[in-house]
Amino acid sequence: MLKAVLTDIDGTLTDPSRRISTQAVETIRELTDRGIPVILASGNTACFMDAIARMIGTDGTFIAENGGVYRIGRTGQLRIRGDQDECWEAFSLVNTHFREKGIALELFSPTYRFADVAFGRTVSSDEVREVLAGSRVRVIDTGYAIHLQSPGISKGTALTGLAGELGIPLSEFLAIGDSVNDIDMIRTAGTGAVVANAHPDAKARAAYVAEKEYGAGFVEIIGYYSSYFRER
Repeated sequence: MLKAVLTDIDGTLTDPSRRISTQAVETIRELTDRGIPVILASGNTACFMDAIARMIGTDGTFIAENGGVYRIGRTGQLRIRGDQDECWEAFSLVNTHFREKGIALELFSPTYRFADVAFGRTVSSDEVREVLAGSRVRVIDTGYAIHLQSPGISKGTALTGLAGELGIPLSEFLAIGDSVNDIDMIRTAGTGAVVANAHPDAKARAAYVAEKEYGAGFVEIIGYYSSYFRER
């Protein structure tokens, strides 16, 4: 049986223009009203996640910064994992490298990030990895930003932490995503599914691959597993 849903946002609930699917929002609200927690997971900041959780209508539980931060409910304390100092040290190396080439990097919301460092995809993530070849810091290209993150941190590790606090076994989570940074949460949850536009590596690790893309695919997945859900 399934008791909770963990879902990525960009590329899973949104289309290529980053417009969120109203069908997906309605489906999430229906699940929430039935007492089935829906947890939003993203590389975005906690501030952004708090706002979108309220607008969509979940109970406020979310995973931010690709697993570096998570929160239980709307009033819970932020759980911050990883060492942002080492991420800033790594960014300094990367920034110096590209500045010498005449390229300025655009930091994304540095004031509101607590676990990682993110910047625009104006440079090659492969080149960033080459610069940081001797560093412990991971380079994550989500397709929307390049993130520098401490090792051992992912949406999957955050899922393990919040599942314990929620008292819901990992086996009773349905995780839905589309990108390579969703793979760990798909493998960690009892059941993993992806929308049709998902990366091939994510599809290879999913128990179910939707026929439809983006938000419509999310709705399809929930419909496919509807008989597996048990209300808390």
